[in-house]
Amino acid sequence: MECIESKQMIREFLQSLLRQKMDTRPFGDDTSLILGGRLDSIDTVELVLFLETAFGMKFRSGLQREQLDTVNTIDALVNA
Repeated sequence: MECIESKQMIREFLQSLLRQKMDTRPFGDDTSLILGGRLDSIDTVELVLFLETAFGMKFRSGLQREQLDTVNTIDALVNA
């Protein structure tokens, strides 16, 4: 999948998660969303489920929160 397309899909999903929390503040591709406290553990689970469904990914127990913290780190994981 093209990096720009995957990044846009990731960004849109993260925006929808934040909107559910009434968080409409903008964020950049390097903005910390999990470690920065904008997304909680339930949101992280929803993000993992989205990535598995949208990109056919399978995650193992060794996944680190840092890998899911920003649009750029998520996109790098998707396109690895």
